[in-house]
Amino acid sequence: MNEDWGLLLGFLPANWKWLAARTKALKGLHGDRSPADALRLLLLHVGAGLSLREAAVRARESGIADLSDVGIMKRLQRSKEWLRQLCVQLFRERGLPLGRSVGRQLRVFDATTVKEPGKTGSSWRIHYSVQIPSLTCDFFKVTETQGEHTGETLRHFPVSPGDHILADRGYSTSQGIRHAATSHAFICVRVNSGVLHLQHPDGTPFALLEQLGTVTRPGQTGCWPVQVADADGLPVRGRLCAVRKAQAVIDAEVKRLKRKSSKRGRIVRPETLVVNQYVVLFTTFPEDTYTPTDVLLCYRMRWQVELVFKRFKQLAQLGHLPKHDPDSSQAWLYGKLFVALLTEKIISHARTLSPWGYCLDGAPYGESLA
Repeated sequence: MNEDWGLLLGFLPANWKWLAARTKALKGLHGDRSPADALRLLLLHVGAGLSLREAAVRARESGIADLSDVGIMKRLQRSKEWLRQLCVQLFRERGLPLGRSVGRQLRVFDATTVKEPGKTGSSWRIHYSVQIPSLTCDFFKVTETQGEHTGETLRHFPVSPGDHILADRGYSTSQGIRHAATSHAFICVRVNSGVLHLQHPDGTPFALLEQLGTVTRPGQTGCWPVQVADADGLPVRGRLCAVRKAQAVIDAEVKRLKRKSSKRGRIVRPETLVVNQYVVLFTTFPEDTYTPTDVLLCYRMRWQVELVFKRFKQLAQLGHLPKHDPDSSQAWLYGKLFVALLTEKIISHARTLSPWGYCLDGAPYGESLA
């Protein structure tokens, strides 16, 4: 275990000890002020999944620290900014400084929520971006789920010129689309017909149901020039691409919608049933590079971010938030994301180096032996 811990420390950012001091994560500690022991104690809880009480017993028996479960909680709260900065440094090691240009990328944006236990537990939303095809995370942000600027919106994400962005219907707003367009990025988003106001290029309303009615066969596609506009800015021109679903998929979707509406005491609108017979996308992807079929096939890759969240919640236990105050909740989330990013780095390292599993003395981690 000691050998493995030493190897793990070798994968941390070079300035991880300095960050502990800079963020005052070790302030107020008595006796052992070792950053390594402090981090190891935190990882027993957020990485190994031990409860606070279990982590306290394990730490005491192994000689890491003699603390109560309350003491570990206080250390976690104090380490929130340290864990966040460690995540940021792992991003920067990849050449992905947050909020700055990262070049031309195919990126998928999405968000997931995690909740504290109990009926009155607080909820938090993690806004997450992954690159395709590497599935490498290049941005994350933790917000509350209630209040202004906490919902799903493209404006949460830093966007660079040339980025190609895939997003689900939760991001189907004119403000978000304009955010991507003014950043000279390209967007492909599933249309929420109840929110997104579509127009013909001349500014007249676009009759969505009428146009979709011309696409009658399963697998048949349609494409129309449109623009998205609102009262706050200039319209964004693009294309509307649609494909009709298979009949079995349509029947299952109708059943799901009716069951969901019944639970809420509502009636499904006929327009909703029609639109859900299709996958409808608004895109600004270049026409000379992406045909309508290319756009639709590209959008299928958005599902990869759902698989990332599934792995987070099942393997990293991200779906259950065992904390009861903002500081400890956010510290725990940053700790989980740090574990995930560190795991990605270890896997990437293992794929490029020899079977002995660690870096040679004096050789940088990014250097390939080949």
